[in-house]
Amino acid sequence: MLFNTRQETLPREEIETLQLRRLQDVCARVYANVPFYRKKFDEIGIQPSDIKSLSDLQLIPFTEKQDLRDHYPYGLFAVPRENIVRLQASSGTTGKAVVLGYTQRDLDNWAEMAARSLSAAGVTRKDVVHVAYGYGLFTGGLGAHGGAEALGATVVPASGGATRRQTYLLRDFGATVLCCTPSYALHLWESGLEEGIDFRELPLRIGCFGAEPWSEVMRKDIEQKMGIDAMNIYGLSEIMGPGVAMECVEAKNGLHLWEDHFLPEIIDPVTGKQLPPGEKGELVLTTLTKEGTPLLRYRTRDLTSLDYTPCSCGRTHVRITRLAGRTDDMLIIRGVNVFPQQIEAIIIENEGLSPNYQLIVDRKDNLDTLEICVEIDGQLFSDEIRHLQNLENRIQKKVKEFLGVTTRVRLLEPHSIERSQGKAKRIIDKRTML
Repeated sequence: MLFNTRQETLPREEIETLQLRRLQDVCARVYANVPFYRKKFDEIGIQPSDIKSLSDLQLIPFTEKQDLRDHYPYGLFAVPRENIVRLQASSGTTGKAVVLGYTQRDLDNWAEMAARSLSAAGVTRKDVVHVAYGYGLFTGGLGAHGGAEALGATVVPASGGATRRQTYLLRDFGATVLCCTPSYALHLWESGLEEGIDFRELPLRIGCFGAEPWSEVMRKDIEQKMGIDAMNIYGLSEIMGPGVAMECVEAKNGLHLWEDHFLPEIIDPVTGKQLPPGEKGELVLTTLTKEGTPLLRYRTRDLTSLDYTPCSCGRTHVRITRLAGRTDDMLIIRGVNVFPQQIEAIIIENEGLSPNYQLIVDRKDNLDTLEICVEIDGQLFSDEIRHLQNLENRIQKKVKEFLGVTTRVRLLEPHSIERSQGKAKRIIDKRTML
């Protein structure tokens, strides 16, 4: 089912004509209103008027996540602050969040794209959509919520947590669609079984899952256990949130990326050179219609490829293939972005702790877990156990407050973490991606 038939089935020539016009417009807007971009353009000696074709996109410099951190909080806004009606944010590595501003038109566009995405998954206005993504500054909950409302469906804004209660809500409210991370979906299923609730006997028929890596094996496991169609949705806070791209239920072969709002390209993550369709590399996105915080050639760090072959569903927008990983050391824990530097900043605040640490990521009971192992110096190692336990608890609390992630902290004796001759191995990821 198509939400916006005209836009979702635009001929390729019309898509590219629209993209060029909007690319020229956004370049002119950021040059006039965002000093960061004006300086970037001036440094390499180009003007917005130099963008005469889509191939000229390569003339424009990349935007990195660090650029958003460096201009915290409002430095990359392209409109006056009083025109911003909502702020969303994701955590930063040094305490400064990545802050994104949305005008009312931005929110309207986001809701439509999220509605297109849900519709592609088979959701209709007759559905009851249970949103178990987190609400708040994280874009997941409000993004899915806005799309479901734009579609005309009934929304249950459950947010994250209170898992046992959510299983009863799913049953009692007759939810037909579940939006959450795939690992949390399995956690809900297990909790339901403990409460005598078999999801296969519920009206639930569709799951829209994203915000963390998951495999085809995990998809099949979810579908078998829950009796639903498990659909892959893609978004990222810096660009918009959930609804940037979505699988269609007809093909389940790649995620349609809404090209009337985003201009995608694939680059070699090392050289930065554009790669042709079909080749795997890093996804780079340019926002074509965003007013509050437009971004040019934003490096997502996600590895994928572009598929322009016709899709059986009739949508003409390019598909990105299932994400194959990332080019940086960012971890995604239950939908939350975590960088080792964030943990490191918390560790070094505590006297007696060594900068030698490791992050051990695992998946237990279908939920991601994060254990922080850190060495202590010899003097602290001789302290009483109660003091060490208090220190572990203090670090856990700090990580929870700062990053919103529950962890286990384990203090180790000096020199117990294996040393590397090259780059320190900070992350041990035990999650199996088949």
